[in-house]
Amino acid sequence: MTSLRGYAAVTAAYWAFMLTDGALRMLVLLHFHSLGFSPLTLAWLFLLYEVAGIVTNLVAGWLAARFGLASTLIVGLALQIAALVALTQLDPAWSLVASVVFVMAVQGASGVAKDLTKTASKSAVKLLLPAGQGARLYTWVAALTGSKNAVKGAGFFLGAALLGTIGFASSLWAMATGLGVILAAILLFLPTGLTARVKDTKFAQVFSKDARINALSLARLFLFAARDVWFVVALPIWLAGYLTQGLDEDRAFFLTGGFMAAWIIFYGAVQATAPRLGAGTAARARGWVFALAGVSVVLTAAALLAPQAGWPVLAGLMVFGAVFAVNSALHSFLILDFAGAGRVTMDVGFYYMANAAGRLLGTALSGLTYQIGGLPLALATAALLAGASGIVMGRLHLQP
Repeated sequence: MTSLRGYAAVTAAYWAFMLTDGALRMLVLLHFHSLGFSPLTLAWLFLLYEVAGIVTNLVAGWLAARFGLASTLIVGLALQIAALVALTQLDPAWSLVASVVFVMAVQGASGVAKDLTKTASKSAVKLLLPAGQGARLYTWVAALTGSKNAVKGAGFFLGAALLGTIGFASSLWAMATGLGVILAAILLFLPTGLTARVKDTKFAQVFSKDARINALSLARLFLFAARDVWFVVALPIWLAGYLTQGLDEDRAFFLTGGFMAAWIIFYGAVQATAPRLGAGTAARARGWVFALAGVSVVLTAAALLAPQAGWPVLAGLMVFGAVFAVNSALHSFLILDFAGAGRVTMDVGFYYMANAAGRLLGTALSGLTYQIGGLPLALATAALLAGASGIVMGRLHLQP
């Protein structure tokens, strides 16, 4: 019962955070796109967010071990509230350079907040579950990660809807207030079992010496780059442009946010049910990532052969989401399964550092490839990155 109560509290905090995270990303992207920012400039707005993730994930694992998971989770939520409030101070009269620098800095703070919260939440799952329950661990991890992505998807729609109704600054204040209420509830109800700390933990211990974890981390880097190369900048700009051919800008924003929300919700739902598709093994993960590369090749061909036909591409992206979801669920289970009992937070932090590096690579390539070759080039790059992830997974010679 204690494990279930703790799992519920951690999940609730993670849900609340990811709702605002998804909404903030869509708010920033659509708001600055409407102001005339180029695809490459939009990508720059999110780069510090991803750079912060690389550093934070390394530090977060050490902080969680040294100061406790509860403290790490609470600091992550509080920092996100501060980032939302800070962004309300953006002045339309500022120059382009000043605006970009300010938003990058705030996004960087939000990136730190996200990775503190994520490392604490995912590590808590293994610590809350007794050792030797691999199948149950896979189910719990898939449920947490899948539901989180569904909530983040709802956040994408929420951000687009808020922007189209109450505007940029009011949306930020509304989200900060809601997250503040959640933080107060977490302070009251978070279980005491997550406050344990190991004060003599050395920062050097963050870097993993386990070849399995290192290979899985590199595969994760390429996997998430394969998604973000088309998802972060290329898709929303392409979709908004496609929709505005027959709709006004506000309705195009709603539908753009709606599709991206539906994609992530669908992806999260598949992810939560991934354990039903078979056991979590490295061999199975390798097969699924090569399938993802194949889907990306087909999508590239569709975007090239029928550039004016949006629906075949959108349908294909839903298939991509389903295959990607199984990949992500397998990876999320494998890292917790591989993580050492005494260094869970540090192994998880190291792994999500690689995840953030993949998102950084994908984000940078998303703006660059779209500016050079549009959505087809972004999707072709996704195929190459997914193939690289599969090659790395081939180095994981493990028993089931």
